[in-house]
Amino acid sequence: MIKSMTGFASLTRDDERGAIGVTIRSVNHRFLDLQLRLPPSIADLEPRLRALVQRHLARGRVEISISLQLRQNTAPQIELNEEFARALSGAMEQARSRGLVAGELTPGDLLRLPQALTIREKLQETGGVSSLLGTAVDDAVESAIGQLEEMRVREGVHLRADLDTRKGLLSGLIARIAAAANTGREELETRLLERAREIAAVLPIDQAALSQEVVRVAQRSDISEEVTRFHGHLAHWDALSDSPEPCGRKLDFLLQEMNREVNTIGSKADGLQVSEVVIQAKAELERMREQVQNVE
Repeated sequence: MIKSMTGFASLTRDDERGAIGVTIRSVNHRFLDLQLRLPPSIADLEPRLRALVQRHLARGRVEISISLQLRQNTAPQIELNEEFARALSGAMEQARSRGLVAGELTPGDLLRLPQALTIREKLQETGGVSSLLGTAVDDAVESAIGQLEEMRVREGVHLRADLDTRKGLLSGLIARIAAAANTGREELETRLLERAREIAAVLPIDQAALSQEVVRVAQRSDISEEVTRFHGHLAHWDALSDSPEPCGRKLDFLLQEMNREVNTIGSKADGLQVSEVVIQAKAELERMREQVQNVE
């Protein structure tokens, strides 16, 4: 179905354990580009939250921010990054040996470096924030995704209305090109036959063979195959738009195929009005391509 990649959702879930805030923003992107911002106390939930989002969204740059306000007593849990501290101590020792710095590495030095210490809130009465609120966070994120999807579907309705209008205009332009090309082919055949008769009146030429060659040359400008394929693309467009699956990338590919057919038609068809209408068709295809960039 045609669904926009642009949307916004924000909600808060509040109970005796605490408040969970979720904000989601999404814009168009070729693939699913997910950015998650979580409090450190529930950082371990990131893999399953990513899997949850991927079950619902197929494309778009999606930014999700989650905030927590706990009502239960917490105690700070401080962890030392031992590898960082050892590397820092070694670097300081090397600097001292070269006379670049003086003095020893102090606890105050570590406190000033965010890479050295990790500070988390830990619930005093339970195993941790994730065990207490993990399911509630999942439910809040899924509800926010539902709100986001509702907005993306509403935007998709407007996108489809615009694309259907342009598709109808495009179908009319192709019909005009086919009619103009058919008239041009008949006029070309008439001109060639008249010229052939003029030549036959002066030179001994097989009139039947010459007439067949004239018809064969005129048939080279026939675009009936390209027009048939183009209408097939339009029918495929309707099938993709009506399907429940995300169709943005497939519609983009289909527009490339339509553009290729129009280019072939422009190079083969003969007629005074063909070039002008071909330009209009290409412009309409470009407008549709810009809109399809927003379709999931």
